[in-house]
Amino acid sequence: MAATAGASPLISMHSRPSHSFQHGLATLRVSGLKPVSLSYYGRSSISFRMRPLPVRLQVSCAAKPETVEKVCNIVKKQLALPDDSTVTGESKFAALGADSLDTVEIVMGLEEEFGISVEEESAQSIATVQDAADLIEKLIEKK
Repeated sequence: MAATAGASPLISMHSRPSHSFQHGLATLRVSGLKPVSLSYYGRSSISFRMRPLPVRLQVSCAAKPETVEKVCNIVKKQLALPDDSTVTGESKFAALGADSLDTVEIVMGLEEEFGISVEEESAQSIATVQDAADLIEKLIEKK
């Protein structure tokens, strides 16, 4: 899989499609995800397989501004934050000083305010005000 070209090191990766790059004495040919061998001056040194990284697909729908504002007010109330404190959609509960019990109380306040029921699994995925607002709108839409 690997070869030497004169006295220069050669790094070769075989599969499809193929792209070659040359920098100094080393040549790199990258293509797809197959076995890789490295050799330097005719000596084989490393052999490994490259694997694709898992693709994370995240779909996000932004909640209505009024929903986010209501959630901000509930969070401020539950955490007894001063009126002049800034809470936005990007605010993380932990950064606002909420512990796990506070988060449970916030979720209970949201359930009461919006007339919804949040499953424990969904409640554990809420980290920000925006997460809560998006979940609320999703649950209201299902009703």
